[in-house]
Amino acid sequence: MVIVGGGSWKTAMLMSSSLSHVRPLTCSSSTSSSSRIAPHPHDLIKWVTREGGFVHRAVKIAQLDSSNGLGLVAKEDIPIGTDLIALPQHIPLHFNHDDNSHSLLLQLTSHVPDELWSMKLGLKLLLERAKLGSFWWPYISNLPQTYTLPIFFPGEDIKNLQYAPILHQVNKRCRFLLDFEQKVKHALVGLTPDKHPFGGQEVDASSLGWAMSAVSSRAFKLHGNKQSNGINFDIPMMLPLIDMCNHSFNPNARIVQEQETGSTKMWVKVVAEKAIKEDDPLLLCYGCLSNDLFLLDYGFVIQSNPYDCIELKYDGALLDAASMAAGVSSPNFSTPAPWQELILSQLNLAGETPDLKVSLGGQEIIEGRLLAALRVLLASDMASVQKHDLNTLKSLNAEAPLGVANDLAVFRTLIALCVIALGHFPTKLMDDESLLKQGASGSTELAIQFRIQKKSVIIDVMKNLSRKVKLLSSKETVTAEG
Repeated sequence: MVIVGGGSWKTAMLMSSSLSHVRPLTCSSSTSSSSRIAPHPHDLIKWVTREGGFVHRAVKIAQLDSSNGLGLVAKEDIPIGTDLIALPQHIPLHFNHDDNSHSLLLQLTSHVPDELWSMKLGLKLLLERAKLGSFWWPYISNLPQTYTLPIFFPGEDIKNLQYAPILHQVNKRCRFLLDFEQKVKHALVGLTPDKHPFGGQEVDASSLGWAMSAVSSRAFKLHGNKQSNGINFDIPMMLPLIDMCNHSFNPNARIVQEQETGSTKMWVKVVAEKAIKEDDPLLLCYGCLSNDLFLLDYGFVIQSNPYDCIELKYDGALLDAASMAAGVSSPNFSTPAPWQELILSQLNLAGETPDLKVSLGGQEIIEGRLLAALRVLLASDMASVQKHDLNTLKSLNAEAPLGVANDLAVFRTLIALCVIALGHFPTKLMDDESLLKQGASGSTELAIQFRIQKKSVIIDVMKNLSRKVKLLSSKETVTAEG
């Protein structure tokens, strides 16, 4: 794992052979991504049932395919509404902030930003991985030794992603791990093994990265116990066995939490959301996420992801260039009139602390703020704009609120903006598809798949807008002839 332009990660750490009360925190750098932590991991289904959980007789662990690895599969037809797995509350692994026995871990979590919440639970995971006799060892022994997240990509494949926002996130996470390694080492200096949360072992950026990846790719945010005020707080939990369900936007199962009758204890269950046929995998929806988050947190890319989008910076000069390329007259994105500037401020695209990140693709196709801004800036007069509220101007479904000519100019400008965005990628879509056919594998294959999907988002937006331009042009022609 490298930071672009920086050095490589350490691949091993020193560990005293006399530390018989701990398990090592590192793995061979050459291990397959399908390898487990332990050469002969525990039977997870037997462990869950032995500890008071429930696993339906039709649920089994199976090798799905070379890319998806292990998962849960139905051994027989399962009716809708069937309880598939049920975990009592002592089986999920989570970070207990009220547990004073690990005060040092609590101190270390204060250095972790909220957006990297997986590192907080990752510290607990590392503690349990190091400890002989850990209650969770049967679960941890089944975790992968390596992950396919971009923080572990070779430097060349990080660059191969070709998309600035994700490059920024990968570098940010790598820098955090390197900085956090130093904070952890400083906190552990001078501790005796009995006081040491990791049994005297050195913890480096590689082991921290493994723990953060294990949590981000497997944990679910669920309700914890109710507080004294009756409010539940969502907390990340690792759910043994349940976390072997793969993702789908069309899942056949869902997670529910049920409170035990006459108790405050909670059960976490997986319930069949539809009838499941024999040999079908059990599938959960991990969330309506973009491919950025799927790759950063889970290590995979979804083809034709309906929630994927392209992030752009709202920039007046760039929009001026796009409108001129589209043949739109009198572009004034760089120098809006005072009344236009006021509306841009209301859209949080101008002012003292604007949010200049806008997006193309996803469910909106065109982010509402960007669409409204273009409609306003290409409007012929203030009076026509004031007849409509911002929600109408932000809606792609609103039929030419400021007139057909206005929407034609807007859509043509956006198409030109898409062409400019495509031009920022060093390779063309056909080149990428050719590279995949030649047999790219591992992180190279993932990087190429990612950038193909990003380019496909832009192309799909262009096709959608081109259809709208064609439809509006026909209406404009009919109106002119009338």
